[in-house]
Amino acid sequence: MASPQRPHRVAVLALPGVVPFELAIPARIFGGARDTRHDRRPLYEVVTCTVDGAPVRTDADFSISVDHDASVLATADSVVIPPSHALERIVDSGGILAEPVLRALKEIRPGTRLIAICTGAFVFAAAGLLDGRPAATHWSEATKLQALFPNVQVDADVLYIDDGDMLTSAGVAAGIDLCLHVIRRDHGSAVANFAARVCVVPPRREGGQSQYVQRPVPAVDEGGTAATRAWAVEQLGRPLSLTELAAHAGTSVRTFTRRFRAETGLSPGIWLAAQRLDYARHLLEDSDLSVDQVAERAGLGTGANLRQQLKIASGVSPTAYRRAFRSMEG
Repeated sequence: MASPQRPHRVAVLALPGVVPFELAIPARIFGGARDTRHDRRPLYEVVTCTVDGAPVRTDADFSISVDHDASVLATADSVVIPPSHALERIVDSGGILAEPVLRALKEIRPGTRLIAICTGAFVFAAAGLLDGRPAATHWSEATKLQALFPNVQVDADVLYIDDGDMLTSAGVAAGIDLCLHVIRRDHGSAVANFAARVCVVPPRREGGQSQYVQRPVPAVDEGGTAATRAWAVEQLGRPLSLTELAAHAGTSVRTFTRRFRAETGLSPGIWLAAQRLDYARHLLEDSDLSVDQVAERAGLGTGANLRQQLKIASGVSPTAYRRAFRSMEG
């Protein structure tokens, strides 16, 4: 890992057919992470490379040129592989990795954190790095990933999976969620939320949340619940009924519930519970409030309820969660 004297270096490997949107996610999200406690210094340095340092064709109507070849992977604290729409040029029908890509991966130092966005998981799987481990990818490619690499524990539904030094995600926006999760794991919610605000994206979607396969996109003229969601986040310390939420949105309960689920993939109750727990995490990380006080401010009622909810979501107690983040900051 990076020392306190230098930013954590993230190297992004652009392969033939790389998807430009996902290629840009690491630079945009990690680039927005700053030391919010002191001098706002950058906490990550993002460098992009190709296998040989030559320009690489994207899946759009342009190519990209980079300043580095794969040797830069040996200097990285984390390596990200974004998806490619020319995957067959990288991993053949038998699951064999193209030799130049395999040589590039051998530049990575042991212990480096590995991150795959969408079909980037195929590359790590073909290198044998996902054997016996859980992995996420885009729902439309999950069956293929499992068939090609039966030793990988593919989860077709989740947004992302954190398996310690190996992290994988579904496509597009799930890559944003994963990068924000990494920032949160490295530096806590305050820094992750700052990066999210800089990029104008939601600060947290839990990895176990569904990819919303085949969820219809709401019509533009159908109205929205974004303003009410923003308002609700400011009211977490008190009970909020579905009737009150619908009244704020100026709709009936039935219409509000339908629009809310169409936009978020969740019921208002489940979404609100997640916001309360997220706020409780933030308070545990960035305040000295007692567990009971945190529970009260987050609208979770009692410390016992907070302990139960956090245990289910994170597998740890509030005290252990707080201790982990305090140790990380030290």
